[in-house]
Amino acid sequence: MLLTPRNEAQRARRPRRRLKAPAVLATAVSVCLLAASAPATPLGIGDHLYPHLGNPGYDVASYDLSFTYPGSNSKPLQAETTIDAWTTEDLEQVNLDFAHGKVESVKVDGEAASFRSVGEDLVVTPSEPVPDGSWMRITVRHTSDPVYGEKREGGWVRTADGLAMANQADAAHVVFPCNDHPSDKALFTIRVSAPNGYTAVANGLPTDVDRAGGSTTWTYRTRHPMATELAQVSIGRSKVVHRSGPHGLPVRDVVPAADREGLEPWLKKTPGHIAWMEGKVGRYPFETYGLLMAHASTGFELETQTLSLFERELFTQAAFPKWYVEAIMVHELAHQWFGDSVSPRTWSDLWLSEGHATWYEALYAAEKAERPLEARMKAAYAASDRWRAAGGPPAAPKAPTAGKKTGIFRPNVYDGAALVLYALREEIGRPAFERLERLWVSRHRDEAASTADFVALAEEVAGRDLDGFLQPWLYGEKTPPMPGQPEWRSVDPEKAVKKVGKSMVKKVGKPAAGKQVGKSAGKPAGKSAGKPVGKEAGRK
Repeated sequence: MLLTPRNEAQRARRPRRRLKAPAVLATAVSVCLLAASAPATPLGIGDHLYPHLGNPGYDVASYDLSFTYPGSNSKPLQAETTIDAWTTEDLEQVNLDFAHGKVESVKVDGEAASFRSVGEDLVVTPSEPVPDGSWMRITVRHTSDPVYGEKREGGWVRTADGLAMANQADAAHVVFPCNDHPSDKALFTIRVSAPNGYTAVANGLPTDVDRAGGSTTWTYRTRHPMATELAQVSIGRSKVVHRSGPHGLPVRDVVPAADREGLEPWLKKTPGHIAWMEGKVGRYPFETYGLLMAHASTGFELETQTLSLFERELFTQAAFPKWYVEAIMVHELAHQWFGDSVSPRTWSDLWLSEGHATWYEALYAAEKAERPLEARMKAAYAASDRWRAAGGPPAAPKAPTAGKKTGIFRPNVYDGAALVLYALREEIGRPAFERLERLWVSRHRDEAASTADFVALAEEVAGRDLDGFLQPWLYGEKTPPMPGQPEWRSVDPEKAVKKVGKSMVKKVGKPAAGKQVGKSAGKPAGKSAGKPVGKEAGRK
């Protein structure tokens, strides 16, 4: 995820349990009554930042999602979610993350199951316990509501002509029942039915288009496992633009039909961006790529797998220099390797995703637009201590404010984390660092990986212990000295606050000269936590 500057292996299959003959469905009311006698408790897997996310006891292999769009983005969609998973322990109940929408019925292996909503969990009680090591199928019929209250952010994004999806970090479970944590990746099949005149696009490649009467159903499948937070569905009066990327890669972009010609100068840049990234880290990891340019105001851009979400206005407003827009495009593209193909094992490992995307964004700007990388990193170093004070060290971010979807997307995991990569490159040398980057995305492709995994690989490539060097960079309250740059200084957060106060006193009635310091220190900078740094480092 990157806040826009204006808003500051597939696993081996285990033997499957025999599916039982379908039973007659009980009504939702009677099924809920059946569950009344069984204790139902919301669970989580203990993620430090989102302890309620994820559920123990099973590992999802695939999702099959079906949505029926009613022709209005203010009405609930009828939906059905089918989850194939294997159990990792005996389960009398199965918890799914699901917090927004009405559940009509649940089946487990073809038989009606009782269910109850508790907190943000849907607790399902099968007709009989599911033993450890079993293959199970859970089918939930439900609604998916694109309208939320003020306390809820994310999930469906209502566009000018339909819907798009933005689930990062903890909002997939307001759209569909799931195991909503990036450590449990799975294959996806997504079906969308909509009235004729609309176009639906989702992650992966299309496998079928069925037109019947006044509606059309599109089916898409992913060829690689995906985290729930990266799911994407676009429904609108859209144009799908096709072209070829490197090695014949299918590139497809989704744009408002009326903007097709005007956006083409940006769309045609993507194959070159992919080729540039492949030159840095190796072959593109998925079956397709493209941009979804949504006519919506989100305040961020998002690396949804194979189809990155962008605000249309990023490309239509003349205020943004062309080099800057391209750098943001590369940021989201870089996420396809860092964050999508290699997902964070926990949300505290987010720096591995956002730090790398910011690194390649900055590197692209340096190589293509003469925006010096060293200048940006020096500016980041100056701000790093206050970023750490406000948001925590890069690998130990502070918890988000309750209900704030972008709460963990602060400068410390963007330019603050890119600064860690810069320091590591200075410490082990450029050739070793570049080998590390290629090995990281190839060794952990289609997996979730942790900070410890990255440190271990860095030590393997460097041929020496790096714990003493990386520990303070990743977890320290203060920024360590930069290798080879002893003159670099970080501004003390307390002194920065005092300076801001004095400046405000001197300039009563005018914007304080230090206002930007306080702003970047305490406000989530989301996708582009480092964007103020980018401005300071090179923009005229």
